[in-house]
Amino acid sequence: MVKPSRILPIQDVLETLNPFKVKKQRLMNYNPATGPITRKQSVCEKITIFSYGHNHFEEETIMGGNVEPIFKHIDSKNTVWINVDGINKETVHDICIRLKIHILLEDDIMSVGQRAKMDEIGEHLFCLLPMMYFNKDTCTIEQEQVSIVLGKNFVISFQEDAERDVFNHIRDKLRINNSRFRSVGADYLCYSLLDVIVDSYYSIIEKLGERIELMEDAVQHQANTRTQARINLLRRELLLFKRAIAPVRDLINGFLKSDSDLLEERTTKYFKDVYDHIIQANDLAENYRDVILTVQDLYHTQINLKMNEIMKVLAVVTTLMAPLTFIAGIYGMNFDNMPELHTKNGYYLTMLFMLVMLIAMIIFFKKKKWF
Repeated sequence: MVKPSRILPIQDVLETLNPFKVKKQRLMNYNPATGPITRKQSVCEKITIFSYGHNHFEEETIMGGNVEPIFKHIDSKNTVWINVDGINKETVHDICIRLKIHILLEDDIMSVGQRAKMDEIGEHLFCLLPMMYFNKDTCTIEQEQVSIVLGKNFVISFQEDAERDVFNHIRDKLRINNSRFRSVGADYLCYSLLDVIVDSYYSIIEKLGERIELMEDAVQHQANTRTQARINLLRRELLLFKRAIAPVRDLINGFLKSDSDLLEERTTKYFKDVYDHIIQANDLAENYRDVILTVQDLYHTQINLKMNEIMKVLAVVTTLMAPLTFIAGIYGMNFDNMPELHTKNGYYLTMLFMLVMLIAMIIFFKKKKWF
């Protein structure tokens, strides 16, 4: 997934890496003492309904949490996709009560910071997983929790952010006349939602790969404490990303092993494809984790080389000055009986001797290639 390296001036590399900042809202919003944290009420709530069949398509948008129009669509013979943007407790509770969705699933929808998982309770299949985005301004990974409920002829998706998601591709296909989406059931729609979420992970991995390449260039040209801080931040982003997507593999595997009547046998091969994709995404994330550790080792190597160069220069200077200091120390003693002190040209002879010794030592070191 990593693009070929580009030769960039070190100033451009450092400018590109400068936006690395720690985001206040981390990937895993979880309190080890209390478990998943109950979400805050959404201030922007929008419900989009897609009702479709072989010769039928209807799209409706509801604002403000009015859930009554939902149920007239679900009671029909068409396949219905209900997408809830912005989670509100009352709205979620009304939907769950009317559709007889278990209270445990309702609690999962209203909680944040949970691991990706899949449950089968009653007449519904439920899953939640992270939907991720790469913030170009802060160069950090952001996520929101998406909950999906699969029923007999409907799919309900709950997402936190009403401003962005990765479902536009599915919406566009549903709007096309004679589209394949209109001829398949709710289980295929559920597969499609999971597929686009998992495929979006690859764009995050690609961005991380580009950051690693830029980091390698920066380490080779200018290894300093700022570079080390950026390496640590990048490694943390990669670790949190891998930790978030790792449970998605078990989620998809849950659909493959499920015997629910809601899943048709012909849909199994599609879930296997998603399973292969999440396995590959996990492998790439693991490979990049090894690469960033290699970059960190390269940083330490560069620092050690720089330190060795400095120590070599200091050692050479100290070695050159040692005999001269010794001679100057001898004639700096305050004994009365020092014949050389009264020599007429003693000062000039001593300085000449010290200069010749210094030149001779430099020539000797050069021949030995010590510097």
